Amino acid sequence: MCGIAGLLDHRAPASRKALKAMASAMAHRGPDGEGVHVDGGLGLAFRRLAILDLSDAADQPMTSPDGRHVIVHNGEVYNFRDLRRELEAEGIRFRSTGDTEVVLHALIRWGEAAIERFNGMFALAWWDSARRELLLARDRYGAKPLYWRNGSGPFLFGSEIKAILAHPDAGAGLDPEGLLEYLTFQNFLGERTLFKGIRMLPAGTTLRIAGDGVPRIRRYWDFSFRPDPGLCSEATALDLLEERFSTAVERQLVSDVDIGGYLSGGIDTGLITAFAAPRLDGMRSYTVGFDLHSASGLELGCDERRPAELMSYLAQTEHYEMVLKAGDMARALPAVVRHLEEPRVGQSYPNFYAAKLAGKFAKVVLSGTGGDELFAGYPWRYRAARWGGGLDGFIDSYFGQWQRLVPPERMNDLLAPIRGQVSHLSPRDIFADTFPAGTQAPASAEDAINLCLYFEAKTFLHGLLVVEDKLGMAHGLESRFPFLDNDLVDLACRLPVSMKLRRLDHIPEQNENEPGAKKHSYFQRTNDGKLLVRRLAARRMPAAIAEAEKQGFSAPDASWFRGESIDFVRSTLLEESSELYNVLDRATVLSLVNEHLNGTVNRRLLIWSLLCLDQWLKIWK
Repeated sequence: MCGIAGLLDHRAPASRKALKAMASAMAHRGPDGEGVHVDGGLGLAFRRLAILDLSDAADQPMTSPDGRHVIVHNGEVYNFRDLRRELEAEGIRFRSTGDTEVVLHALIRWGEAAIERFNGMFALAWWDSARRELLLARDRYGAKPLYWRNGSGPFLFGSEIKAILAHPDAGAGLDPEGLLEYLTFQNFLGERTLFKGIRMLPAGTTLRIAGDGVPRIRRYWDFSFRPDPGLCSEATALDLLEERFSTAVERQLVSDVDIGGYLSGGIDTGLITAFAAPRLDGMRSYTVGFDLHSASGLELGCDERRPAELMSYLAQTEHYEMVLKAGDMARALPAVVRHLEEPRVGQSYPNFYAAKLAGKFAKVVLSGTGGDELFAGYPWRYRAARWGGGLDGFIDSYFGQWQRLVPPERMNDLLAPIRGQVSHLSPRDIFADTFPAGTQAPASAEDAINLCLYFEAKTFLHGLLVVEDKLGMAHGLESRFPFLDNDLVDLACRLPVSMKLRRLDHIPEQNENEPGAKKHSYFQRTNDGKLLVRRLAARRMPAAIAEAEKQGFSAPDASWFRGESIDFVRSTLLEESSELYNVLDRATVLSLVNEHLNGTVNRRLLIWSLLCLDQWLKIWK
C-alpha cells in the first residue's frame, strides 16, 4: 500500500520540485519512504508504506534492468508468487521478494494483457521510455483509487486528488455537475468528482497516453452476474464457496508485517476472522461501538460489540474496542473530509475511527467489504426493482431507490443558485448509463435482481472501497478485502439468485401496481439475503450470529442530530454566511433540515452530506 502520482508534459521537462510536492501531499499514505523519477517530460512520484519486502530492493519508482521501463505501484497483487514462478521459468531473475517487481516484469513480458492476470488490488503507472508511452491501470473492483487531470497544462495523476492539486498548474474548484450527482446518489456513479477538471479512472480500466496527449481508456473487466446451470446443487455450491473463501483469506495473509482484522459482529467480518485467526499468530481484532444513552427506535440496535466479543472469544483473537459518542463526529469531520476529498456513501466517520484504532497496532487490516454487494445482502433495496416492463421500467423503478438525499421534486429548488449550470443533466440518465450498452430487459425476477447486483457492485461497492482506502491511509493502514478475491467473485457472479435470497418467487412484475393487481409481501426481513454465506457462517459460528438481522456500520446519528449534536448542526448549517449557500438554496436547506430536527422525516444522510459539503468548501474552495 502506497501513494503514486506523476505527470506527462509534452512542452517541458518534468519538475522534480513539483513531483516532490505531489508526493508530500500524500505523505500519510507512505510514511516509510519517498522516491521520484524523471525522464524528459515524464515524472513519477511515490510514497511507500512497506508491507512486502521491507528492504531497499523494493523501493519505487522501480526500473527494469535495461532502464527502459519504470513503474510506480500501489496495492497488493496476491498471486504474485505464482506469476513470479512462471516468469522465472522464462529466465527472468528477480532482485526483490515483493510483488512490484513481478508486476513490472509481467507487464514487460505480456504487455497490457498482464493486468487481467493480477488477482489483487492495485493502481499503477507504467512508463515505456522507448515508446514514450504511459499506462495507468486500476484493479477490477476499484479498491485502489486513481485520479487524473488533462487540462491546458501537463497530464497529471495521483492516488489522491491532493497530489494533483499540489502541482502548480492545477487548481481546485467545485464541479456543479459532480455536486448534482452527489446530492442525487450520495455517490459518484462514473468518473466525476466534486473537483472541476479532475476525473477518477474507473475500476477495471486502463488509460494509455502517448505523444499525441490524448488519454485512451479501455475496460478490461466488468461484473457479469449470470447464473451457471452447473451450480444447481446447493450442497456443491456451499462446499465450493467454503473452498474459495478459505483460499481467498489465505492469499490475503501474505505480508511481512502484522495483520489484524475488523470485527463488526456481523457474518462477513466474523467469517474472515474465523478463517484467518488459525493461520495467524495472535491475531488482533478491532470493533467500534456506539454510546446509545440518547438513541431511540431502531438505532438502539446499532451497537454490535457483544456479538463481536463472542466471535473474538471463539476465534481467540486479541481484541480491542472503541466507543463513539455524539461529539466524536464534529471532532473528526475536518480530518474526514480532508482525507476523503470527495464524500461518498453513508456516514463514514465511524470508519475513520475504526482505522485509527486498527492503525495503532498494525499496518494491514482485513475488512468484510464486498460480501453484501456480491451475495445480495440488501434485500430491502431489491423490493423496488420491477421486471416485465422492459429495461426502462426496471431503470425507472430502481432509480427511485437510489435518490438517497433529496426528494426529486425539491432538487430544482435546492440547486437554484447553480441550476443553469446543471439543467442539461438528467440524474436518471446518469443512473441508466451505469449499465453497459446492450443490457437486456429483465425477463424474470432473477434477471431483475442480477441487474440490481450489477449496479450496486459497480457503484455502491466502489464508493465503500474509496472510503476504506482513504480513511485507512489517513492512518497509514492498508485495508484488504478477502471477499474481492477474483476466484470468489467469479463464483458469486455465477450463483443463482435463489442461493442468495429467500422467497424469490414473491418478487412482483411491473404490473403489480395496476388496478386490481395482487400485492405481495416480500423481503420483510434484513436477513433474507446472503443465504449461502449464512450457511457457510453456520459451519463456523453460532446460529445467533449466522442468522442475525443485517446491521450496517452506522452511528445513531438520527437521534444525535436531534439531541446532543443539534447545536453543532444548527451552528453549521443555519449560518447565513456559509459558503454552502453560494451553491445551494438556503430556504430549501433549512426546510429539509428542520424536517429532521422536528422529527417529521429522518434526513440523517442529508444532514451528514450537507455538513461534509460545508467543510469541503472551507478546505478546497
